[in-house]
Amino acid sequence: MPAVLLAIAACAPSETNTAKEETTEGTQSAGETVVMELSGGTVEIALRPDLAPAHVERFTTLVREGFYDGVVFHRVIDGFMAQSGDPTGTGTGGSSYPDLTAEFSDEPFVRGVVGAARSSSPNSANSQFFIMYASASHLNGQYTVFGEVKKGMDVVDKIKKGSPNNNGLVTDPDAIVRMTVAE
Repeated sequence: MPAVLLAIAACAPSETNTAKEETTEGTQSAGETVVMELSGGTVEIALRPDLAPAHVERFTTLVREGFYDGVVFHRVIDGFMAQSGDPTGTGTGGSSYPDLTAEFSDEPFVRGVVGAARSSSPNSANSQFFIMYASASHLNGQYTVFGEVKKGMDVVDKIKKGSPNNNGLVTDPDAIVRMTVAE
């Protein structure tokens, strides 16, 4: 299984725009909705097959298989993003499916956007994803956007943060209780 690392490690929260954040919460989307249950509440993610059909298909396949149930948010950087989707909790794991080809778009990375985590290779996304806490324009066109939080960003904001001295790696991280595709 190829390693899957988020190649945005060098980004510090100070690089994000924290003043009057744009957000996607409450916007409409053309796809299905995934419900992510966390210990602090429920998050609804509107999927964007119009932007990234292969990533949406992979994500919903894994959700339906129960892949994400119990998986931790292993890397969480306050003011930047929360990353999950690695069953090993190390940031190097993925699913048994092959990596995906990048589906970059002009959709900006703003608060609430869900993107595909990857290594330095653009075509290395697999199962890991991240949810933006703030805008990060340097990610635009460099990572695949495949969803947006429709409801529950307040719940995402409560996910346990990692140490800024350790690139956001979280000790005793919060986990996804369960994810389902809304029918």
